[in-house]
Amino acid sequence: MASSQPSDSNTKALSRRQLLKVGAAALGGGLLAAGGAQAQRKPSPTLIVAQGSGLDRVSYATNWYAQAEHGGFYQAVATGIYREHGLDVTIKMGGPGINITQVLAGGAAEFAMGGSTGVINAVREGIPLVCVAAIFQKDPQIIMTHPGTQRFEELKGRPIFVSKGGLATYWPYLKARFGFTDDQVRPYNFNPGPFLADPSSAQQGYLTSEPFAIQREGGFEPVVFLLADLGYKPYATTIETRRQLVETKPDLVERFVDASIKGWYSFLEDPRPAYRLIKQDNPEMTDAQLAYSFEKLQEYGIILSGDALEKGIGAMTDKRWQDFFDSMTVAGVFEPTINYRAAYTLDFVNKGTAYYTA
Repeated sequence: MASSQPSDSNTKALSRRQLLKVGAAALGGGLLAAGGAQAQRKPSPTLIVAQGSGLDRVSYATNWYAQAEHGGFYQAVATGIYREHGLDVTIKMGGPGINITQVLAGGAAEFAMGGSTGVINAVREGIPLVCVAAIFQKDPQIIMTHPGTQRFEELKGRPIFVSKGGLATYWPYLKARFGFTDDQVRPYNFNPGPFLADPSSAQQGYLTSEPFAIQREGGFEPVVFLLADLGYKPYATTIETRRQLVETKPDLVERFVDASIKGWYSFLEDPRPAYRLIKQDNPEMTDAQLAYSFEKLQEYGIILSGDALEKGIGAMTDKRWQDFFDSMTVAGVFEPTINYRAAYTLDFVNKGTAYYTA
């Protein structure tokens, strides 16, 4: 079996300080984007491998336990789409304490799941990572409240449970945009108990996870505010890789991106093949949770909205990257001198819906 795993001498040159520093910042875009309702789960660390001779072997590291939010990648394994593109793909499942930036920069995977904030932070620290596709046009990050809240602005002055990752990502944006203050922050440790006990409070969450848990544990449907619809617009569930791989093996990168995107279109048509592998990796995942997540991904246009409607799943634009960078610079998250354009490339996306669905 042919292997395309590069030696990545550039990776070896990265200092431990660089990896640790950017790792702390990237946790905001990694664990924050995870289904926090599953934070205490400990599923088996099974890896999904697409077997086949003469295929280029690559791995894709996710940022959390296997779930519907990762469905297109599992679908591409389950249906043989990766094999059709000459790839033998291993999905490396994430979880608490797994730092995607360090995994990717350290050479433990060729590709990894990330987001706009994390990859820009990597560039700021001199770590040569690059985003090559954005599966989620909308970040599923939410703030949810007890029933009765009509407008997001009503949360000003009320206690809000925010994780450490949230403090480094969306919280500065909310302060700059809506006038929220740090004295509103209560520590969120992926336990809904404090939120359930205080009807005046709000809590961060992931659109496809925490509201489902609140319905089950609290017996009510929370009011959900999707931050992407309030102007907070990073790309999420991205495909990231090392810049050296983009420069030396662009065909490999293109095949992985194309196959992954086709996997997502297939997943949206019939997710059952992916579900079987997701539950194999994560035995505690339930059919009810999978169905809920799948429904919300479509209801809110997380994958198919904006540029993706014409350019195809995975779409990215220069303007979208600039708008996000500018908004987070105003919020004090990024310095205006960061070369954010080095954090992404449009070379592998925007081929149009027909290309991926033909």
